[in-house]
Amino acid sequence: MSTQTEKERLELLQGTLDLLILRTLIFGPQHGQGIARAIQESSGDELLVEHGALYPALQRLEQRGWVEPKWGTSENNRRARFYTLTRAGRKQLVSETAKWRRLAAAIGRVVGPEGGEG
Repeated sequence: MSTQTEKERLELLQGTLDLLILRTLIFGPQHGQGIARAIQESSGDELLVEHGALYPALQRLEQRGWVEPKWGTSENNRRARFYTLTRAGRKQLVSETAKWRRLAAAIGRVVGPEGGEG
């Protein structure tokens, strides 16, 4: 059985992190570390969201009105900002999901079927 090294992890495409954060928050409010953990777990440990990317993305989403932060207490009894998806954020999630699916389908057509390499 082999284990995956950090170098083998997939890197996120530009703009993908916003979509993943919005999608994660559809299930309810979450703090930053919880968002990162949820993305990692739901991707089968393929995606690792670094704090250096996560928190600027959360600030950007807040500035755009797509998420709303509120102070609360985390499961380990620490003060944390919990982010909630806004109505505008839900609308953006629908739009971004549709764009991502179109992009993935187009790339899939260019790359071709799996196992199609010579």
